[in-house]
Amino acid sequence: MNIAGKHALVTGGGTGIGLAIARALAAEGALVTVTGRRQSKLDEAAQTEGLFGQVIDVMDERSVVDGIASAVAARGPVQICVPNAGIAEGRPLHKTDMDFWRTMMATNLDGAFLTIRESLTSMRETDWGRVIAISSIAGVKGLRGAPCYSASKHGLIGLIKGLAADYLGKPYTFNALCPAYVDTDIVPQNIARIMQRTGMSEDEAHAVMDGANPHGRLIAPQEVAEAALWLCGAHSGSINGQAIQIAGGEM
Repeated sequence: MNIAGKHALVTGGGTGIGLAIARALAAEGALVTVTGRRQSKLDEAAQTEGLFGQVIDVMDERSVVDGIASAVAARGPVQICVPNAGIAEGRPLHKTDMDFWRTMMATNLDGAFLTIRESLTSMRETDWGRVIAISSIAGVKGLRGAPCYSASKHGLIGLIKGLAADYLGKPYTFNALCPAYVDTDIVPQNIARIMQRTGMSEDEAHAVMDGANPHGRLIAPQEVAEAALWLCGAHSGSINGQAIQIAGGEM
């Protein structure tokens, strides 16, 4: 792997999976722009050497266009693009209004589309590039209780596969990582919802979350980050158009 000096851009990079990937890339010498809506989280992330915060709201086209242009002006063409920003929330379809649906799609799918489009503008001027979208196990199977979320993540994989087909033979690859339940800041929120809904204790609710993955534990963000590094490796050029499951044996 030789990504030293290459510019990587990670949306939603201030916390969770995004931050783990950003730090892993920076540890290999990449210059990493981490984006998000909260300046405080970006300031915390930027304390890691090689990470640079940039406020971008992926739901706002102008914010994405201007923000990525600013990052490119500061650190050069984006050669590693990680559309990670997203929201994960379940809701039965009969209780879903148009605002919920549009917010889900605008963040998880439109945001990825805009991020990749603007990153490709500079990436296509270089001789190497990687787009690594963070989808979900919900992108390859239906997730019970979350049809809208599942649809957004399926759409993201479709976008990646279409791009891989468009750029066959070019020095750029397009892949999606599809983790199951990851140990991020959203886990305590989910545990609280389980406790409220069922009357379980915190330990019991945590066991439910662990059991949601086939191997009986939550996935560490670093496990997803290592997969992203692998896709940036010296011999990764033949891995293209894939939805790679990081799901503890999910079938």
